[in-house]
Amino acid sequence: MTLDLAGIGIGPFNLSLAALADNVTGLDVAFFDRKPNFTWHPGLAFEDSEMQTSYLKDMVTPVQPTSSWSFLNYLVVQGRFYDFMAARFDTVSRREFTDYMAWVAESLGTCTFATSIQEVDHDGNRFTLKTDSGQTIRATSIAVGTGPVPRIPADAPLGQNCYHGIEYLNRKADMRGKRVVVVGGGQTGAEIVLDLLSEHPGPDELTWLSRRDAFWHLQEGSLVDQIFTPAYQRAYRQLPAEIQQHALANQKYSSDGLTPATADQVYRALYRQRYVNGHGQTSLRPGREVTHITPRYGAFELTATATDGQTEGLTADVVILATGFETTLPDCLSPLASRIDLQPGGALQLGDAYRVQWDGPDDAPIYGLNHGRQSHGIVDPQLSLTAWRSAVILEDLTNRHLFAALRGNQVGLVDWETMSGPVDIRISA
Repeated sequence: MTLDLAGIGIGPFNLSLAALADNVTGLDVAFFDRKPNFTWHPGLAFEDSEMQTSYLKDMVTPVQPTSSWSFLNYLVVQGRFYDFMAARFDTVSRREFTDYMAWVAESLGTCTFATSIQEVDHDGNRFTLKTDSGQTIRATSIAVGTGPVPRIPADAPLGQNCYHGIEYLNRKADMRGKRVVVVGGGQTGAEIVLDLLSEHPGPDELTWLSRRDAFWHLQEGSLVDQIFTPAYQRAYRQLPAEIQQHALANQKYSSDGLTPATADQVYRALYRQRYVNGHGQTSLRPGREVTHITPRYGAFELTATATDGQTEGLTADVVILATGFETTLPDCLSPLASRIDLQPGGALQLGDAYRVQWDGPDDAPIYGLNHGRQSHGIVDPQLSLTAWRSAVILEDLTNRHLFAALRGNQVGLVDWETMSGPVDIRISA
């Protein structure tokens, strides 16, 4: 098998690339994933969890709204368009959006599941990809969309009762009468805490630790959302590295805080627990960083250091690590590791058009998806520019103008870029 583009991993980002490539003539692509079918964080698929981005920012609509792989067409095909519109949803549930993406993945003939790419190398002419079944696939270019891996605190004693939050619903057991500690003050931690508070009876003791100095909400609104646009990303790419770092720090809670709805639900559940139900104890402790987790006598001893330097000791029967994710070099790229540039945190170093910087030939691009938080801005791990990024990659790969949206008016309503020359502002009476 010889391809123009081979995609490694089928998450939302490579799925978008596959969906848009479906309408590109003369392009031979295929995407591979070790999972038996499409899933998207099933361990966090809470019944009432909602997307934080609009359903119009789906796999294709922002650059090709006429595509048959849009969320709106999914509603039509499923026979639920009018019912969905009548519900007047502000957003869509994560479960329904996952069903939509699974429908795309299962319908596209270019997506192959239950096939693991074990090794990727380059023979001087093309990439060679070896699968777990012994098949060798040759490709001119590759798109790395394997997704981030769970961030685990050093020396955490992972096991049945100490695990990352991404596994919560798959690993969750009867919590009645137990002492449970949730580590991590982001949205994942909040959703896990809310789920535990909804259990009746639930844990006897529930402690929520966050190294953040408060349980911060997302920064939301029309003007904040302007950083999730092509216009801002273009301006961000032109900033010096130190200014990019400053911008990322300032924008942290535009993508990494608690949704106000979830925060309010947690608070109301806490109120009912303390003043109405009277069962169980919950402690919210911001400004604490967990430094040690030690198994002891069938439980765990945790040490947390507060911002003032004081240490606290906790005992838990269950520890859930809602400690986020990190992007690293996938194992299958090990044969190319010495030829690939990495960012200090371990992510692939990206240049223009999401090309990985490596010492291979220019006509053998490696595209990195969800590796550009530093190089392309805080929007890179989010869904907002998924379709736009896919369009940029496909135009770079084919050297063709495929999507009119990339040449439309991308200025936006905020002047991000510095204007050349003095600005003459005149106010008329």
